[in-house]
Formats: sequence, structure tokens, C-alpha cells
Amino acid sequence: MDILAVKWTIWIVQVMVGLHGRNLSANSAVAFSLAKGLWTAFGIYWLISALRRKPVKEREPWHERLRHLLPMAIAFALVFRTDSHFGWLRVRFISGSVAMDIVGLWVTAAGVAFAIWARRHLGENWSAVVSIRSEHELIRAGPYRYVRHPIYTGMLLALVGTVLVLGEVRGLIGLGIAVVSFYLKASKEDVWLGREFGKNFEAHAKQTGMFLPRSGRAAGDAEK
Repeated sequence: MDILAVKWTIWIVQVMVGLHGRNLSANSAVAFSLAKGLWTAFGIYWLISALRRKPVKEREPWHERLRHLLPMAIAFALVFRTDSHFGWLRVRFISGSVAMDIVGLWVTAAGVAFAIWARRHLGENWSAVVSIRSEHELIRAGPYRYVRHPIYTGMLLALVGTVLVLGEVRGLIGLGIAVVSFYLKASKEDVWLGREFGKNFEAHAKQTGMFLPRSGRAAGDAEK
């Protein structure tokens, strides 16, 4: 297993489980705890599923992994470390309400479910870092039929939901950092997959979006 990725995952789970939504309203504190529970469930599933993976054929060096791991650690800390003093970053960008908490929780749950669905389809080809596995397969079933990186899509959607529950500026900044980090990592993965699968991946990329499905018109134009 990728020790650095596992340690990072454990740290994220510890951050979410160890905090208790202090300085939030009573209702939002409950909603935030539920959101953290959803993320914890995803983290546990991620760790268990990581036990079954194909051997590594090629992977990026450790110092390049940090370009993704460190920004993501900062993003998750901004969203989940409610016991820290963030000053103006704690200013609310949206008024807290039961309705917004419910919407945020549903969006978080939908994102987590989508990420797990995508992870199941990726199977033993999955890796926490940019790599190519032995006998690597180009998955085009399930969500991969429409999106090249649906795990990231699900995680970003779940972050959107959690930020809605949080309702503070620091959450928006953390979400922005996560979007950029996932985009850079996904772009690098596209390069590696293109090198490994050649025209098959090129055709796949023309029919799918990175995080969102291509529009019907865009997909049709790409096939010409």
C-alpha cells in the first residue's frame, strides 16, 4: 500500500472524528457532525478497499505526490478544523438554517455515494497517487462512461455539501483549493493514461468530461 496516502487518509479521518463542531449553532453542530460521519464512512471504505489492488507498474515519485497531498490536507483542515482560530475566515457567507443544513447533508451524502460507486467500478486499478498498475484496465463502465474522474467528482460534490453546512468563508477557500488540486492531479492522470492506452484513451477522452459529463453537442463534435 502507499504508506503516505494511507497516513494522510488516517489523518483526515482523525480530524473529522476528533472535532465536535464547536462555535457553530446547535443545529448546525449536529448537521456538521453528521456530515463528518459521512466522510468518515467514506474514509473507512477507502482504506478497506485499498487492501485489494494490482501491483504497481509505474508511479510518480514521492515529492510529486506532495503537490497534491499537501494542498488537500490544507483544504480539509480549513473545512473541518472547527476548533482553530481563523479570524475573518469564520465569517459566514450564508445564513445558517435547518433547511440549508438538510440540503447540505443530502449533497454530502450524494457525493459520498457517487464516489463509492465510482471506486467500486475502478476496482483493483485504483491508486491514491498517480500510477499505472500491472495489467491496468481502462474502465469505461458505470460513471466512467460519462466522466473520466468520477471519484473526484463525488468528493468535490460532498465537499460542496459540507461547506453549505459549515457556511463559513474558510469552507469556500478550502473547496477552491480542492478543485484546483484535483484538476491538476486529474490532468496528470490523463497524460499517464493517454501514454498507456493510446488511441483507446484518446477516444474515451473525447466522449467524456474530466469531472462532469460532456454535453450532447460537445460529445458529438468530439467524435467528428
